[in-house]
Amino acid sequence: MAVRKSGLGRGLEALIPAEEQIQGYRSIPLDAIVPNPQQPRGSMSTEGLQGLAASIREVGVLQPVVVRHGEEPGTFILVAGERRWRASRLAGLKEIPAVVREGDAMSGLAEALVENLQREDLGALEEAAAYKQLLEDFGLTHEEVGARVGRSRPSITNTLRLLQLPAPIQGMLERGELSAGHCRALLPLEDEKYAEHIARRAAAEGWPVRRVEEAVRARQEGGGRVPEPRVRAERPAEILALEERLSERLATTVAIDYGKRGWGKVTLRFRSLEELERIYRVLFGS
Repeated sequence: MAVRKSGLGRGLEALIPAEEQIQGYRSIPLDAIVPNPQQPRGSMSTEGLQGLAASIREVGVLQPVVVRHGEEPGTFILVAGERRWRASRLAGLKEIPAVVREGDAMSGLAEALVENLQREDLGALEEAAAYKQLLEDFGLTHEEVGARVGRSRPSITNTLRLLQLPAPIQGMLERGELSAGHCRALLPLEDEKYAEHIARRAAAEGWPVRRVEEAVRARQEGGGRVPEPRVRAERPAEILALEERLSERLATTVAIDYGKRGWGKVTLRFRSLEELERIYRVLFGS
């Protein structure tokens, strides 16, 4: 695994304009930062912090914290990102990427993130991390983020779910060993060890997304054996593209079975009645 020299991928450089980086971006020693005593955060789950720390060890810090200058020279006070700061300490980092702001003004950084999210060269995890920062640090909703970057709310939600993956799978996604489609197919698995097992096999053997979905379905239906690939006729590119667009729009797995005579069926997957209701509302707008 390639080691990140600064604990940061290209996410920050890609998300914040050059002039913003020159004026306010820097790597800051973790020990030079203290939480804002006037903005206490509620209790933080130890398990959640450990999970974030594992992700940071694997893929680096994808979201900068936001700080302002402290009273003592060389000290800083957190404005946003206490959870990332604490998890970075757990991960053993000495420094953390940060944006230094004057006072508590953050609107300029939020607009910079929104503007640069519309670029097309961001990695899936970088994109998800930026969405999460807009949600957590700037208080935007999924709908507001989607409206600002020109994406649907389900697309925002679906991308954010990639951050729920175990750290080793995030690493495979970051290194290009698996696609975002492969990783989304693994999300329904509650057994993280088994999800990692499937991910490793998929990366090593070059599985298509459909085979990962079949392996996940077999596990959920009570079987432990990974199914062998089924030989199936090549489907039209238009059907594959439509499948992908429907999956993104509905934020769930969509399968289209297309027959030679023009007939077929569309299958939507859901894991609860609440999710079924959400899909219904997306389809019918009520």
